[in-house]
Amino acid sequence: MTTYSAPVRDMQFLLHDVLEISRQELPGHDELDRDFTQAVLEAAGKIASEVLAPLNATGDREGCRLENGVVHTPKGFAEAFQQMREGGWTALDCDPEYGGQGMPYVIGLAAGEMFSGSNMAFTMYQGLTHGAYSAIRAHGTDEQKATYLPKMVSCEWTGTMNLTEPHAGTDLGLLRTKAEPQPDGSYLITGQKIFISAGDNDLSENVIHLVLAKAPGGGPGTKGISLFIVPKFLVNEDGSLGERNKLSVGNLEEKMGIHGNATCVMNYDGAKGWLLGELHKGMRAMFTMMNEARIGVGLQGYAVAEAAYQNAVAYARERLQGRAATGEANPGGPADPLIAHPDIRRNLMDQKSFLEGARALAFWGAHLIDRAVIGNDKEAHDLISLLTPVIKGFLTDKGFDVAVQAQQVFGGHGYIEEQGMSQFVRDTRITMIYEGANGVQALDLVGRKLAAEGGKPIMGFFDMIRQTIKAHEEDETLKADFLDPLKAASKDLQAAAMFFMEHGLKNPNAALAGSYDFMHLFGHVALGLMWVRMAAAARAALAAGTGDATFYETKLATGRYYMARHLPMTATHLARIRTGADPVMALTAEQF
Repeated sequence: MTTYSAPVRDMQFLLHDVLEISRQELPGHDELDRDFTQAVLEAAGKIASEVLAPLNATGDREGCRLENGVVHTPKGFAEAFQQMREGGWTALDCDPEYGGQGMPYVIGLAAGEMFSGSNMAFTMYQGLTHGAYSAIRAHGTDEQKATYLPKMVSCEWTGTMNLTEPHAGTDLGLLRTKAEPQPDGSYLITGQKIFISAGDNDLSENVIHLVLAKAPGGGPGTKGISLFIVPKFLVNEDGSLGERNKLSVGNLEEKMGIHGNATCVMNYDGAKGWLLGELHKGMRAMFTMMNEARIGVGLQGYAVAEAAYQNAVAYARERLQGRAATGEANPGGPADPLIAHPDIRRNLMDQKSFLEGARALAFWGAHLIDRAVIGNDKEAHDLISLLTPVIKGFLTDKGFDVAVQAQQVFGGHGYIEEQGMSQFVRDTRITMIYEGANGVQALDLVGRKLAAEGGKPIMGFFDMIRQTIKAHEEDETLKADFLDPLKAASKDLQAAAMFFMEHGLKNPNAALAGSYDFMHLFGHVALGLMWVRMAAAARAALAAGTGDATFYETKLATGRYYMARHLPMTATHLARIRTGADPVMALTAEQF
């Protein structure tokens, strides 16, 4: 039986020592003092560890079942979902106009990490609802907002996103779902969608599907796609539920992981829907939900890995195996605990140094979203747009690696289902695939994001690194352990970007063949920047004589490990990028 403990202390460090959230000149941020955020995070952590975590293995074992056209979630999910609603956790950062609590997105993300870490499959029901809420809030009419958002904020109604079809995954221009306009302004939606997470459930009264479809006159490709609101039950003028819409769950997918979430085949047989946003410009509206979901999936990648790490540490402290090379660490026992051995320490330090850096990057990304949305800051908007494929792709790739490493600490016991470690591995694996497979994230980063705004966001990122280094260069300890490694890694990232500029136009494959390496190179540099900021904050706290010196000293030691052992990987990624397309494209299709 696995356990989960919310990393509240580390979150508080990020919010107040690193981001200095209560000092930000953004509406509502001055109220976010340490005591307030401590109370919120502790309460979220309590429900995560005491309510959601115990259901994680249950959901994995039982899965969802489809009976008479209705999806039934695992035992205990409905009661837990009701607790989440009653506690206001589904509405934390939603608009007060629709019943939300109006907190910044970064607070919602912090709570979301705890919920995903303790029970990822369960949390997807409310997470997808939040994404649908955001899309309707950004692109819906006043009537649509009034009709759907209050019930979605409270999660009395849940939400989904319907993109993929059997023949059209990443290439949405191939989709065939049709939308036929009706005299009353509605559309009849006909087609089949697959891989629809939370496509149906017994947790809510209604399910609000956001469905991509092609209406007449839209033309070929993605330019002809529109987005529609298609509720499971039609909504009457007084807000009550009417008749069942002409849509159904055709099947539940049997999956490798996230068994507690219903992954549905959805059939639309002339279902009634309403246009969301502009006709033939559905991708613009859907990207509001997709971009939020990509940040959320990046969070899932490291949040579940955090849970795996916590259980690996506990096992390494308790499991007796062999003797330490430098002398007995447990003289009174028959053997020493695993954690006495250097290779186990390496394994755990790999995990810890990534996880704390990943959390910092996710929190900073959420703060950039707050600056962009609340503060109308275009620079922050452009920067988070650049970072989104890195957060999604790098954090999920490495998060899966961490889950595997945590399983490895258990040895043979990690391969036994009873221990629960395999669930972490299986659940994190999907994060590398859905919401745009990570290879697509890399292509998006190199093919679109680097050149966006004439390259201003990436140049702004480089300048941010230079300014950060300059601000702390007089601290000799930081310089040797943190600043110099970041400077070298940043130069590798700049050299890689320059390689794409020099060769990409003449031979696009030269850039695209190196896109995956570039995403990881960028990820390492981003985490390096986070570690410099965390190290500077820890040094300042120690210099000020702030309590909990052990926490700050541990933070510095963990950061030194990442900078010394992981950040040098940027040189390897650069070397691979510089080989261009020839080694990658050397074989014909028939030679594979």
